[in-house]
Amino acid sequence: MRSPFAADPGRASDVLVTLGALAEERGTGSAGLALLGGAPGLGGRAAGDGCRVVEGRGRFSGVWRPGLLPELDRAAVALGHTRRAGAAGGEPILRLLAGRRTTGEITGVLGALAGGVALAWVERDRPTEVHLARGELSPLAMAVDTDQNIYWASDPRWLREAERHTRVRFATVVLLREGTYMRVGMERRPGRRDRPEVLASAAFVPARCTGTDPRVLTGFTPAGAEGGRDDLLHTVAARAGGAGGLLTVA
Repeated sequence: MRSPFAADPGRASDVLVTLGALAEERGTGSAGLALLGGAPGLGGRAAGDGCRVVEGRGRFSGVWRPGLLPELDRAAVALGHTRRAGAAGGEPILRLLAGRRTTGEITGVLGALAGGVALAWVERDRPTEVHLARGELSPLAMAVDTDQNIYWASDPRWLREAERHTRVRFATVVLLREGTYMRVGMERRPGRRDRPEVLASAAFVPARCTGTDPRVLTGFTPAGAEGGRDDLLHTVAARAGGAGGLLTVA
């Protein structure tokens, strides 16, 4: 999510492309990129109808092309993904979430999902807001750079690598706790240019993954899979009140 106050949009764009390349370790069967909105901080239907989706088989580095850079620099929000060959996509889950506006409606859906869940999605009519959710097993990290751009990734290590290889410097990197939902946006009121911030957050209890099917760990690095085997047997306990919280990792 791009800050309207960032002096150089190219810095955040470099991170997006770097994260896409790093995410190839999770899958090289297919990849995609969605660019939403126009000038950051000018959301709503009038300015936010623009949505460019590029996808294809193979690696993210094969789907990405330099000709997309001008559109990426202008986009308020950019979402990328990679997927291993034969893996199921998240479209059925996103269809369940589509149009659900209240925090209670959203966490009601999230709490019914079993297995590894880490999601990021945007409603087309609200392109200056991003929804982030972490259920069981699958990690989800979020970072804010010194220009107030907001990023997310399936592995916090990717964010550290992106900082090492680009001009961006992160002010904070956090790992969302299991059972956390957040809505991040840059408009407190339509048309107003605000710095991106957490607009809403809530905790939910994920449906427990009761099996030990090794396919749950497909796409994890060896180190991540080792820890994931232990996680398959854990129980998620509800926390009293609060918003799930964050774990600072950098």
